[in-house]
Amino acid sequence: MTPWINYHHLFYFKTIAEEGSVSKAAEKLRVGQPTLSAQLKQFEDTLGVQLFERSHKRLTLTEHGRVALDYSKNIFRMGSEMLEVLNDRLKPLKPSVHLGALDSVPKQIVLELVRQAFHISPCQITLSEGKSGELLRELTAHRMDLVVTNFLPSGTDGKGLYPRAVTKDNVAFYGAPKFKKLKKGFPKSVSGVPVILPTYDSKLRQDLDHWAKLHQIELNIVAESQDISVKELMAVNEMGLIPSGTHSVSNLVSKGELTEIGPLQGVYEEIYLVTAQRKIENPIASKLKSSFSL
Repeated sequence: MTPWINYHHLFYFKTIAEEGSVSKAAEKLRVGQPTLSAQLKQFEDTLGVQLFERSHKRLTLTEHGRVALDYSKNIFRMGSEMLEVLNDRLKPLKPSVHLGALDSVPKQIVLELVRQAFHISPCQITLSEGKSGELLRELTAHRMDLVVTNFLPSGTDGKGLYPRAVTKDNVAFYGAPKFKKLKKGFPKSVSGVPVILPTYDSKLRQDLDHWAKLHQIELNIVAESQDISVKELMAVNEMGLIPSGTHSVSNLVSKGELTEIGPLQGVYEEIYLVTAQRKIENPIASKLKSSFSL
């Protein structure tokens, strides 16, 4: 049988977490420290998880504790909103959705994702960028609703994650106009030419290494970055060639700042939307996952 949540205990836990100690929380709540400690222990026993690490009278939230704190903030925020709405003092808050995007995902795709979220429902969006491992951990811990990425974990790292491929883009080398002459004799022409590549956090980097080995191309790597905007800026400033899908650089190509040097046969960049297993889905994230298209 699923245990009932004691909301007094939940509020005590939230206050302890925000104040950083039982003593400060007890002072704020005007409750004795022994009573508050006992209530916290009872709450942990009910949940069946440890919410704090206890060391030298210091309390540090565990992974379970951080998840519980996020939920408790939402629960009491919604409770306050309910009272305001019932008394006609406030319109209901917009629904919120927390999106994560890998640094190397084209910004045009992120922009379109946000645009389609607004089309589904007026909402408030929090957008976070970072490395794949960080974003997927946040997603698994339910601190994020949806992640857009071009890299998927395998095996146990991907357990409880549900990806959907939304695009598969051909990859080519692009460079500033001064590199136009490399179109002749491609791909051999790019051997030894300065290139700016993604880091090994990206599957694309592994595919590029394989492509170079297959075609006996010497990659003269002058920089590595996961941030697609940084790589594009360096390419526009004639620092080297970048490998990219067409979605990412179409605007720069149309303006004449970059030109396609040649396609990389057999190399593609796939973009995925990823959600995590959870009992209550974010409705906007769920709709985006199923309906998003470019």
